[in-house]
Amino acid sequence: MKIICIGRNYADHARELANQIPTEPVIFMKPDSAILPKGNAFFIPDFSQNVQHELEIVIRIDRLGKHIEERFAHRYYSEFTLGLDFTARDLQSELKSKGLPWEKAKAFDGSAFLGPWKKVKDFNLSQLNFSLYRNGEMVQEGKSSDMLFSIDKLIVEVSKYFTLKIGDLIFTGTPAGVAAVQPNDNLELFLEEQSLASLRVK
Repeated sequence: MKIICIGRNYADHARELANQIPTEPVIFMKPDSAILPKGNAFFIPDFSQNVQHELEIVIRIDRLGKHIEERFAHRYYSEFTLGLDFTARDLQSELKSKGLPWEKAKAFDGSAFLGPWKKVKDFNLSQLNFSLYRNGEMVQEGKSSDMLFSIDKLIVEVSKYFTLKIGDLIFTGTPAGVAAVQPNDNLELFLEEQSLASLRVK
């Protein structure tokens, strides 16, 4: 199982980090060890002073596929959830300034939190509303309709380079509002105004 992540898929988030708006999806990877075990708190790693939350829609691939056409992309996933892509922003900035890969800032152990899975057929993924609350205050709000590249287009692009296998995850990008987490923060993920999952930061 691999975790495929998409960067800068919301224009407002690209702007808040002073990044160019991409003309094709920005793709990076996390190892399976990045998944935070269910029931565990998120522990801020000691190598960063600025770990930021990034709320994302996550889909799970349930068919083997390569070079998938957009008209067939919807057949390759039937479940989704919300997740958090934790980013050591200070480390990422340092690595980027040196022209180095930034997996250490994105792919460290526990950097991928997943909520419970939902059936795609029960929702309209093209018009999905989702949000993140930190200590009772909304800090991120997103709409899937604001994605620069839709879920199906992401599947097309990703499958050009990587064979998609059953169980693979795609983190589809985060809206604006990313910010550093602090010890004792409580993060709560909302899907269509309903609480989906919560996470304690240590």
